[in-house]
Amino acid sequence: MEINYKNTSINYSTKGSGNPLVLLHGFLESLEIWENFQDNLSEKRQVVCIDLPGHGRSGCIDKVHTMKDMALSVKAVLDELNIKKAFLAGHSMGGYVNLEFQNIFPIIPTGLALINSTPKADSKKRRLNRDKATRIVAKNKRAFVNMAISNLLTPENNKKYKPQVDELKNRALNFPKEGIIAALQGMKIRADHSRLLAGLKYPKYLMAGEKDPILNYEEVKRISTATGSEFRSYPDGHLAFIENKKGLMDFMHFID
Repeated sequence: MEINYKNTSINYSTKGSGNPLVLLHGFLESLEIWENFQDNLSEKRQVVCIDLPGHGRSGCIDKVHTMKDMALSVKAVLDELNIKKAFLAGHSMGGYVNLEFQNIFPIIPTGLALINSTPKADSKKRRLNRDKATRIVAKNKRAFVNMAISNLLTPENNKKYKPQVDELKNRALNFPKEGIIAALQGMKIRADHSRLLAGLKYPKYLMAGEKDPILNYEEVKRISTATGSEFRSYPDGHLAFIENKKGLMDFMHFID
């Protein structure tokens, strides 16, 4: 299904009814990462999955997709579905969008989960790396996609989950170059929402992988304590929806 938003299409899927749960994918991902989760969880509630701008089957809306731009596209889908309240869970970049959504629309969320994500803004080094990545994408999208996704897992898990990782790469290779660059630039300038997260009064969860090559596990653990968020630990890398699927599925049932 899709809606027209800012003269382009935003793709989404919905299944089940009642007590809405919104699942947001990360960078170089699409709503397909949640397919099994949606099928399973929708037996007891409505589960909405959205392709964020420039990803999956959703179009690009600007040269830079800020987290606000993406959050507003999520709101447009919820308006289309007449959803007034929802629990939001986001993986990696989807977590950044999740927090910005909380910032703009504080009366809608009933809770949030940040999966392999952080409320912190990019460090100076990380911002420089975003610019470097932008240049690589402009020259060779295929090389960037293969490298970036492989770097999310340990070498052992790249081998163990090769079919799933290859599927992730193949889907990302179909995303427009402009969409990938727009997301990189949007993530680079995102706000630090640590204070926002600390002030939220409804259920909030941070999930981290002990072997995550992208996010520092101990730092996420400290942030969880500092913001009064419940911490959930997984034994593997950055792709919990692949590497720790059962544990993440169990958590999704827990928040029901």
